[in-house]
Amino acid sequence: MRRGFSWIACLGVTSISLVICGCLRHAKTPPASIGVDAYHYSHLTRQIEVPSATDSTNDQFTSTPRPLSLATIDVQDYYELSLEETMRHALSNTKILKDLGATVLRAPDSAKSVNDPSLVETDGRFGVEAALSAFDAQFTTNTSIEHNNRALNNIFFGGGTRILHQDFTVSQTQLSKTTATGTQFAVKNYTQYDANNAPGNEFPSAFTTWFDIEAKHPLLQGAGSEFNRIAGPNAQPGLVYGVVIARINSDVALADFEIGVRNFISDVENAYWDLYFAYRDLGAKVAARDSALDTWRRIHAYYKAERKGGEASKEAQAREQYYRFQEDAQNALNGKLMDGTRNVNGSSGGTFRGSGGVYVAERRLRLLIGLPISDGRLIRPSDEPLAAKIVYNWELSLNEALTRRSELRRQKWQIKKREAELVANKNFLLPQLNLTGRYRWRGFGNNLFPNGGPPGEFNNAVANLVSGDYQEWQTGVELSFPIGFRRAYAAVRHAELQLARERELLFEQERAVVYDLSNSFAEVERAYLLHETNLNRRNAAADQVDLIKNAVEVGDASLDSLLDAQRRLSDAETAFYRTLVEYQLAVKNVQLEKGTLLDYNEISLNEGPWPDKAYGDAEDREAHRSDPISSHVPWTRGPIVSDGVYPQGTSVIQPMEPGLPPQPQQ
Repeated sequence: MRRGFSWIACLGVTSISLVICGCLRHAKTPPASIGVDAYHYSHLTRQIEVPSATDSTNDQFTSTPRPLSLATIDVQDYYELSLEETMRHALSNTKILKDLGATVLRAPDSAKSVNDPSLVETDGRFGVEAALSAFDAQFTTNTSIEHNNRALNNIFFGGGTRILHQDFTVSQTQLSKTTATGTQFAVKNYTQYDANNAPGNEFPSAFTTWFDIEAKHPLLQGAGSEFNRIAGPNAQPGLVYGVVIARINSDVALADFEIGVRNFISDVENAYWDLYFAYRDLGAKVAARDSALDTWRRIHAYYKAERKGGEASKEAQAREQYYRFQEDAQNALNGKLMDGTRNVNGSSGGTFRGSGGVYVAERRLRLLIGLPISDGRLIRPSDEPLAAKIVYNWELSLNEALTRRSELRRQKWQIKKREAELVANKNFLLPQLNLTGRYRWRGFGNNLFPNGGPPGEFNNAVANLVSGDYQEWQTGVELSFPIGFRRAYAAVRHAELQLARERELLFEQERAVVYDLSNSFAEVERAYLLHETNLNRRNAAADQVDLIKNAVEVGDASLDSLLDAQRRLSDAETAFYRTLVEYQLAVKNVQLEKGTLLDYNEISLNEGPWPDKAYGDAEDREAHRSDPISSHVPWTRGPIVSDGVYPQGTSVIQPMEPGLPPQPQQ
């Protein structure tokens, strides 16, 4: 056994190759303490195995063409894609709400999907239907047959014989139901057949059958529709999973799903504008490279002709400048595998990174919107970022953020859940006081059913039962409680602490919402002002390049001045489009912080159609609820946990100051 233990320890700390070698070595000489057959199975449990394939790999993936890279020939086919079309692709091709953090591979259990609300609703343990099933009627039946042959010491217990021979059959059938008020009803039938050799018997064999109608109604603990709807009929202190709790869990799941869709849409837009910037950055780098190439060729011509301005040092300097811009252009085309703009990378909706080139950003966008990772085409954004100045009303935006953020709505559902749990747990501080009652009809006879034998009162048990001559009843009170109610008090205190925690969380979440909204407001103003500044900077840098280029032609400026001016123009061009995209994303982030991003993109969440019968059942239940007297159905209103349907697409349109793209300031 010591040898086996050391091998297992080796399995935990050594590499896979050593483990495999160990397997092969030990397979030849199994330990003496383990039999050959037992060691065979012990050996198999330590191997890495492959599951049997249930689904073949999708042909879409096996036929993926080679990705675009710097080694690829020039792209001839472009796919012009607007932001609206991008959103349509993303929503129609998505079952798993992907993100840019590779959650689907790193932590697949935490990935959001379109099935998440349905999974919570249909949970067989804690879903709404599971909670309702606790009130379903239960039918049980069992039959047992036995043959007894025994010697008895006391002739009295044998009915007058010391050697008892008996055939005995018992059949039990029960239909039980627990109501919303906690009352338990049951209808039971017992039928016995007894054939024995006792000399005192009236009949050699006889049937006994009876029906019981039982009821048990709680007067203190477990009483009332409010408790049973919150906790369910089988609740215990600290463990309440009733219909109300299950329904709130479903609403929490819907809020989580809405948050997932919102974050997914935000990441799609982030990736779209990342790709737009990558194209603009590539254009600036290519223009700078071409300008540097033109300068190098001119200096090289002077160098070949041995003219002034064509010195070897200047020719090498111009050549170095060209290759520097060539490197920048190559990186801008292909890109590096760096983190792009995504949610919660500095701000809730994503702070613009502007990293990665065209090919990397394009593949990132394809991943999010569900298009093939590579299909020979290159996606090119067809929309331009917003350039008009937008002015938001702070008071209206603040009110929207505090009322429409999904995180706050989710937290308010959690508070309602904790409040309901506290109400239910306080009920366990009461004693169990139950009022019980039973009524019984009995029947006895030589046969179970009429069979044409001699008439008489006890000809058959069914006729004797129906006659109603033998009836019994019982009523009583049950009282029980634990001394001290220790568990109940602990559950109440725990529920109070959880409720206090959820309320403090709501306070901090509202504070964080105000903080994030303040940051997004300031970011909109910063990005717009910098956009204007960088527009003037770009125009000034372009003018400077033209002037210095003319001055170099006549010998009034040095080559260093021209090369430096070209670098500054490239930087100014990139900075201009960077702040333009930052402004676009800042506007998007304001909508996210207000909780209106889905409205901003004209996206709404709706449940699919139900079966036709479900609508009829809902109509009947509404009729019973609104008019219980005429419908002859007693109906009690449960605890109110909802204020109605959450309004989608009703966000207030903020005042907007329209305008043209900013003009150069004089």
